[in-house]
Amino acid sequence: MSVVPLRTRTNAETALIERAEAGTALSAGRAEAVEALKRDGLPTRRVEAWHYTDLRSLLGRVPAATGESAGEPTLVAPFVTGAHVVEVGSSSFNPIEGVTLSAPSASADWSHSPNHLDRPIDTVRLVNAAFGAGAVDVAVADGAAVEAPIELRATPGHGGSHALATVTIGAGASATIVERLSEGAAGSLSSGVSTLTIGDGANVLWVVDQGKGAGETHLGQLNVSVGADATFRLFVLNAGGALVRYEVHSATVGEGAAIAMRGVNLLAAGQHVDVTTTLDHRVPHTSATETFRNVVTGGHGVFQGMIKVSKGAQKTDARMACNSLLLSDEGDFSAKPELEIFADDVQCGHGATAGEINADHVFYLMSRGIPEAEANALLVKAFVAEVVEEIEDEAVEEALMARIDAWLVRTR
Repeated sequence: MSVVPLRTRTNAETALIERAEAGTALSAGRAEAVEALKRDGLPTRRVEAWHYTDLRSLLGRVPAATGESAGEPTLVAPFVTGAHVVEVGSSSFNPIEGVTLSAPSASADWSHSPNHLDRPIDTVRLVNAAFGAGAVDVAVADGAAVEAPIELRATPGHGGSHALATVTIGAGASATIVERLSEGAAGSLSSGVSTLTIGDGANVLWVVDQGKGAGETHLGQLNVSVGADATFRLFVLNAGGALVRYEVHSATVGEGAAIAMRGVNLLAAGQHVDVTTTLDHRVPHTSATETFRNVVTGGHGVFQGMIKVSKGAQKTDARMACNSLLLSDEGDFSAKPELEIFADDVQCGHGATAGEINADHVFYLMSRGIPEAEANALLVKAFVAEVVEEIEDEAVEEALMARIDAWLVRTR
């Protein structure tokens, strides 16, 4: 007779479950997710997909909300002037030409994971379902050209915010979607799960603006399906949060599909920021490029990126790069780019670099009368601006650079 030891629940897991059970009576779907959370808990570094982010341990380092009233949520201006703001979880929306909005009763499907290195269940979606995320469906009609960005936001509350978005872009349509992750109450936990389906010949720019507070935790996931001759462009800006994990799982399902992922991670002391991505090429004649720039003044950053090429996905052209600028001995960055290729006629590559600011460049600027601190800031800005400028949307570029400038001022 063998005895299987019971899994010991950490204080962080206990607190998470108690927070998930608090408040109103749980729906059947939410109760099922909470029971799975009790049974399976949170992943540790023994789970390959979470090797650099030991969630079971790290979550306990971020103080939970105390239960005191946080007052009214702060009104946040739109990311871009004129953007259509959609409050996820609301029951009423302002009309947008060519777009259908609805608030379904749904929860994230956590019964499987899009990352084959993860557990059989999906952690981010499990947390999202356990906390009863508010849901929204966004459908852009075939051929529609939505001029102003559609900004998805869940109003931060004291306990956090949880959003579930399903976005469908019709054939030949074009749209810009902004996932707005604004600061909430200290100690709050938020989650966001989005599913984006891009029709044939469509063009989509998805922007993630993550500016959580210094004591907040955020778990996010974006799942993307790209149709034939469609273009998907993504920009992720991480400029806040104490513990942040953002996953992007993309799949090309039509020939001629093109993906361009860009991102900037700005890390300061006390932060742990993890970006995990998958570029899954399933059909022939598709392309993808991915570049992340990381500025580290403290804390710990993680980039895990995988290019997967299925058998038969010939003529795939995929590239991945992770470049880190280390500005302090108090911070570090772990990069893990990977290739998994089962086709023989492809062009794929990946790489990662890490270094400091070039002293000669600083000396040159100082010799022109620029103070050292300002010279360093200019070089950092140039380092990240290179990928921001690839967005080719002036209004979005200006908004992102304003966020980056504000971060540089705070950390100078």
